[in-house]
Amino acid sequence: MSTKNVKAFGTEAAEAPLKSLNIQRRSVQAHDVEIEILYCGICHSDLHTARNEWHGTVYPVVPGHEIVGRVTSVGSHVKNFKVGDLAAVGCMVDSCRDCEYCKEGLEQYCSTGNTLTYNSPDSNLGVQTYGGYSESIVVDEHFVLRVPENLDPAATAPLLCAGITTYSPLKHWNVGPGKKVGIVGIGGLGHMGIKLAKAMGAHVVVFTTSVSKTADAKRLGADEVVLSTDKDQMSKYANSLHFVLDAVSASHDINAYISLLKVDGTIALVGAPEHPLPVSAFSLIPSRRSFAGSMIGGIAETQEMLDFCGKHNITSDIELINIQQVNEAYERLLKGDVHYRFVIDMASLKN
Repeated sequence: MSTKNVKAFGTEAAEAPLKSLNIQRRSVQAHDVEIEILYCGICHSDLHTARNEWHGTVYPVVPGHEIVGRVTSVGSHVKNFKVGDLAAVGCMVDSCRDCEYCKEGLEQYCSTGNTLTYNSPDSNLGVQTYGGYSESIVVDEHFVLRVPENLDPAATAPLLCAGITTYSPLKHWNVGPGKKVGIVGIGGLGHMGIKLAKAMGAHVVVFTTSVSKTADAKRLGADEVVLSTDKDQMSKYANSLHFVLDAVSASHDINAYISLLKVDGTIALVGAPEHPLPVSAFSLIPSRRSFAGSMIGGIAETQEMLDFCGKHNITSDIELINIQQVNEAYERLLKGDVHYRFVIDMASLKN
C-alpha cells in the first residue's frame, strides 16, 4: 500500500516534550475519506498516553481524537461524503464490524477490540495509528462523521470525545423532561453534561467543590448548584435524583452521591479516578440503586449527538491554541487551568 509523508506533532518518549514529526498516512482506498485537519481538541487521554501513564504507549505517538476538518479526497466507493464537506473523526477509526456489539452499533464495545484513532494497531500499515495532531488523516467512511454547518468547527471538536462521553449515558438512562439529574464536577466532561442534560429537558443540579464556579454552572444551564463540601446542602438532596453523571477523575466519596439517588436511581461514572472508589453496600441495597460506568458512544450515536448539538446550538467552551503551545497546555491541563477544553488550530502546524 502506498503512503505519503504528513506533518504531525508528537513525542518519541514518555519524558520528552511533544515536537514536530513526520508520519506516514496510507493512500486513499475505495472506502476511505481523506480529511485536512482544521482543529483538534486536547483530551486528558492525550496527556496520559503521551506520558505512558497507562503503560501501553508505543512510540512515536501522535495524540488527538477530537478531529474536525474538510474532506480533500474520497475513495471510489464512498457514498456519504464529497470533497469540501465538513467532517469529523472521534476516538475510533475501525472495529471488527461483525461481533454482536458492532452489529448493534456499539463499536466502542467491540468484542475483538476496536481500532483507536491513535496508539492502536493499524491493520493497514502494520504500525500504530496516529491521531489528530497532524495535517491530515485517512479514515474508513464508516467512522467519519458529518458536522452540522451551523456549529463553530473549533468548538465542535471536543464533542467528538467529551460530548459523546456525556451524551451516551444521559441518553442510555433516559434523561429528559420530568427527570432530576445531578452532574458532579464542572470540567471538560462536566460542562458538556450540564449543557446536554439541560437541552434534553431535565432539571439539572450541579455539584461542585468550588463556590467560585456557581455562576458559571448556571450560565452553562444548571437549575441549582450545590457545594458538595457542605453537608447541610448535600443532605437536602438525599433520595431526590433520578440519575447522577459523575465526571470527576480525582478520588472522591462516591457514597455521598449514591445517597442522593431515588429508588431505582443510577449513578454513572465517566471520570476515571486513578484509585478504586470504595462503595458501601448500604448505599446501594436499601433503594435498589445502581452504580454504573460508561465510555464513548458508537458511530451512529455519535452522529446523533452531533445532530442534537446542531439542533440546540451546543458546542464546547474552548480556548484555541497553536500547536507550539501544546506542552504548555498539558501542564495547564494538569492544574485544571482551562475553561473548559483546549483546541488546537492546526493551521499553526504549517508555521
